Amino acid sequence: MMNMFQSGPSVGRIAPAEAIAQVADGTLTLVDIRDPAERSMTGVARGAVAIPLSTFQMKADPRSPEHHADLKADKPVALYCASGARSQMAAQAMLRMGYSEVYNLGGLHDWTRAGGALD
Repeated sequence: MMNMFQSGPSVGRIAPAEAIAQVADGTLTLVDIRDPAERSMTGVARGAVAIPLSTFQMKADPRSPEHHADLKADKPVALYCASGARSQMAAQAMLRMGYSEVYNLGGLHDWTRAGGALD
């Protein structure tokens, strides 16, 4: 497996309203990479898959036996964290792993400001 902390390909941002619509219609997988304590304090974006950064590399890599079933290399993915920094790093790692379309949503606040619901 590769080192996810190395710099990587450029990752674009996705407009939060666009992400909300695409998660709702099932065309985008949304990933929350914050740790469990952060999620319990603030909630999780409705429809998001929770994969903490600490386990992200083994859960996101399609070649890993621990690969998360909700992640498909050919389906668009958007990631978020608290501010957008960790999600940017994780999104770059996904591109290096062979995912075709990966976006950085930014932080959870971007989701909620655009009207996204929390669970």
